[in-house]
Amino acid sequence: MVELSSNERNKLRRCFQVFEYKLVDKKLFREWAYPIAKATFDDYKVTDREMNEQVFNEYLDHCERNNYDYWGAFNKETKQLVGFCAVHLFDDSCEYGVIGFLPEYKHNATYPYYGFFYKMNEYYLEEKHLKYVADGARSITEHSNIQPFLEQNFKFRKAYCKLKISYKWWFGLIVRVLLPFRNIIPSRNVKAVLNMHGYQYRP
Repeated sequence: MVELSSNERNKLRRCFQVFEYKLVDKKLFREWAYPIAKATFDDYKVTDREMNEQVFNEYLDHCERNNYDYWGAFNKETKQLVGFCAVHLFDDSCEYGVIGFLPEYKHNATYPYYGFFYKMNEYYLEEKHLKYVADGARSITEHSNIQPFLEQNFKFRKAYCKLKISYKWWFGLIVRVLLPFRNIIPSRNVKAVLNMHGYQYRP
């Protein structure tokens, strides 16, 4: 806590007045997390693909085949589950996976994500003594801004990698034709693919 700015500490105190964060079992997670996932997905509106129970259950099946922890954020007053995060565990590290909150809590100055990341960092770094935690790769559409949020508020740092993309021949042709026009193309998804193509050539 002392490593954070006074502004971040105040936001954490405010969110801890409203929310309780704790590990939950996979049965509760499967029963109660879907409405939150759907509401979060719909709130971003970055793709035409629909979030439905089948898609979410396929994701949970993947989690159960691998080594995942499940976290819940509960409204202290109503005891309702209002947020969740699935965390992929490795030998000496972990990766924060899908994270969601009911949209009404994202816009009411309760700062729910601050509490989530603080509690999970505390648990995995201080209690479990993992070497590091990660939040995964930056999304292609960059719609969540979660990585800049973690860098600015929780002292995360970037870890760079080489990107190499392989296309089907016809798709690669489309990408190369559209590339000069990427700054004027209105579609966020098309622009995201074109920007990702450019990442291959950055030093």
